[in-house]
Amino acid sequence: MDCVVTGGNVKVLAKAIHSLSRIGDELYVEPQEDGLALRSVNSSRSAYACFLFAPLFFSRYTIPGGHTFRCKIAIKSVQAVFRSVATLEKTVEKCHIELDEQKNRLTFTLHCKHGLTKTHNLSFQDSESLQAVFDKDSYANVFRSHPRLLVDTVVHFPPSLEEVTVSVSDDRMWVKNHVEEEADRAKAMLTELCLASDEFDHFAVRAHNSVTFCLKELRGLLVFAEATGLPISMYFDDPGSPVVLSVTDSVLEGNFVLATLSDDSNHRKSNARRACTPPPPPPPDDFMNDDMDCYLIAMDTSVAPGPSATGPPTPPSADSTCSKQSAAANHRTRLHSEEEEEDDETADSGRPPNKKFCSLFFGSVLPPSSQMTTQPVTSQEVLASDSEEDVQ
Repeated sequence: MDCVVTGGNVKVLAKAIHSLSRIGDELYVEPQEDGLALRSVNSSRSAYACFLFAPLFFSRYTIPGGHTFRCKIAIKSVQAVFRSVATLEKTVEKCHIELDEQKNRLTFTLHCKHGLTKTHNLSFQDSESLQAVFDKDSYANVFRSHPRLLVDTVVHFPPSLEEVTVSVSDDRMWVKNHVEEEADRAKAMLTELCLASDEFDHFAVRAHNSVTFCLKELRGLLVFAEATGLPISMYFDDPGSPVVLSVTDSVLEGNFVLATLSDDSNHRKSNARRACTPPPPPPPDDFMNDDMDCYLIAMDTSVAPGPSATGPPTPPSADSTCSKQSAAANHRTRLHSEEEEEDDETADSGRPPNKKFCSLFFGSVLPPSSQMTTQPVTSQEVLASDSEEDVQ
């Protein structure tokens, strides 16, 4: 790989890397025929971001021939290359990115004014391709605005705020801070802003929904969009489906895919019913391994589970001194407990636990209790590798 970035595009590249640092700790680099892809994902697999720079973004763009190169680098080491973003445009004339396969190093060379050259040799690890599967055209609600509108909106929220809720009607959008517990509402400071449809460049609503997602990743994209002056597009659907934030230009495209909280009304009903029923027996350690294998993504960032269970554990044999009548009663009790456990699983399926986002990598969520539930994966909720494999 041999890439050269010149002029103001060096600052754009630096801003993109700093935006990706708001997502995860590792930067995935994948040169493709249609451009250089820089990606990142957070540790909980609930936020994913990708910037694709077209070949026209570079003054020279050459990719390895005959084989595909993919790697991941600690994003802090790449940030160190573009440490001072404010002075890059004034001091750096061009940035040369080159792959040294003999030394397994990715070299960033900054050619500054007055003949000064700064070279950074970064070690990397080979990795699988990291790709999100989503269709922006299928979303019911689509909005586009100048980044200044959203910057002026989120500035009213404190930096410590984790989540915001966005609600829409036919001609309005409301943005407010998210308070999870009802008991906390009385003492929490609630902030809500209303934006009219005429403040947006594009305002299309087909479903009156509310979605809650993390504010940190939105701030990261706003920093990039405001620096480049590119409009931001927002796509979202039902609660629980990912929200997509996008910036697009003739030579670059950026997409941030963020998990959202699902409606927890089913969760409250399930808790009320569970309070009236005896708790089911604890599941075995390898419970759900067979079902989880269907949803795990075969890539190096995920950890493969242990051997899957081949069936339910064999119940212990009755003592020789027990009568047949007591053994039959125990069997009926065990069947009754299993039926209650299946009912609980059916009621809990399709909802995430309170205060937790659905994972974009997996088709399941982990509730606070020791029992786990699964939900089906949709094309908008899963991150897939280029070549998916079944984890045995």
